[in-house]
Amino acid sequence: MKPQNLPETLVWYYILGTYGIYYLGAQYVFAPLLGWFLTYYLLIQWWNQTEKTTPEKKITISPAVWVWIISILIIEIALIIGHLDFNLGTLQIAKSSFNWWLRTWTLLALFPLVGNLNIRPELIYRAACVLCLQSLILAGIGGLAISILNLDELSYISPLEALGGGSEYYYKVNIFGSVSDYENNTRLQLFAPWPPALGLVGNMYFLLVNQEPEKKWRLIGMIGSIVMIVSSLSRLSILSLPLSLGLVWFLTNFLNPWIQFTSGLVSFIGGIFAPNLLNLIETFKENFYKFRSGSSKVRAALARMAIERWWKEAPIWGHGLNDPRGPASLGYMPIGTHHTWFGLLFTHGLVGCMALAIAMSWSFIDLLIKAQTNQIAKVGLSIFLVIFFFSFAENIDSLAYILWPGLVILGIAYKENLGVCKYAESFSDHSCL
Repeated sequence: MKPQNLPETLVWYYILGTYGIYYLGAQYVFAPLLGWFLTYYLLIQWWNQTEKTTPEKKITISPAVWVWIISILIIEIALIIGHLDFNLGTLQIAKSSFNWWLRTWTLLALFPLVGNLNIRPELIYRAACVLCLQSLILAGIGGLAISILNLDELSYISPLEALGGGSEYYYKVNIFGSVSDYENNTRLQLFAPWPPALGLVGNMYFLLVNQEPEKKWRLIGMIGSIVMIVSSLSRLSILSLPLSLGLVWFLTNFLNPWIQFTSGLVSFIGGIFAPNLLNLIETFKENFYKFRSGSSKVRAALARMAIERWWKEAPIWGHGLNDPRGPASLGYMPIGTHHTWFGLLFTHGLVGCMALAIAMSWSFIDLLIKAQTNQIAKVGLSIFLVIFFFSFAENIDSLAYILWPGLVILGIAYKENLGVCKYAESFSDHSCL
């Protein structure tokens, strides 16, 4: 597997060099640069194409990507108005637009846009397998360093932090990829800024490597990604993988008569045993929160404070930016973090929240329709669901710089030919005209 053009070369070597970039503390700088450069490259190709351009080289931007671009622009408008409402000044507007929009939110639109370039998904699958192998080796080294040498948190801050943007977590390098949380649990974070983020990318990479055609690489990739998920000790990470795989299977087979019959039977039996099932769900919920009760309490308090202040102070356009430092009782966690939707309401108000909701709804419907007949769209739907699940526990915009390979696959899935005609023909004797 070798890259065949400039976009593939950049994507391939960036993924393979992820750990090198991480140890420079440069991911938060290089990933946005990659996204913006490839976007510039795409626009040049798009502008220069003519009627003689061959179909395989012709660039057509999918409707879903346009929806994301518009939604991200609306979020920028909300950011500006939020700053004006609280008299934060022109300089702060410029800083926030650069650090909290250009390097975060825009990547959710730019990398799917990059997916419209001639980039083979198979190249990303193989590169993901290699990265998972590297992660497996480094996880082993980190485990030995922790258990034998007690080198739990040997870290440094990259000089690139001087460029600004984001907290020091984005520039902090843990040499052995491990960290101890406030409950004294040793957790791996490898090339991610914190352990739950590693669980998120572990889920994403599992979905990517699962498409690798060569069994050896697929197995290595799956083992490496599962190690990322489990060693992050993230509850949502462990739940989201089977949930996303199960949901995609159901959503792409729900018109099968046997699936409908089974679903009806399960619903009937579930109705009979509803009280027992509700008790079981409640017990599971309690155990889920007790597993890391400290984290659950902090997240609940942050959510409660974000909603309360959003509603009372800035319901339409938001506050413009997160509080730089939260209360001591919450470990100084900034209000507006640990939850994409509550964070959006706090920082960009109802306008920003609706913009993201519309983009995600469009993506879900688009991928759901295409996934009925298209394998890449099915992978894209799986990745989308994982990101959606994590939007209730993380700020996905701030993690776009490590999620970008999955975002490129989403862009490739968006541009796949709509399978509606083929799908409809399987249920009708009439062909699409």
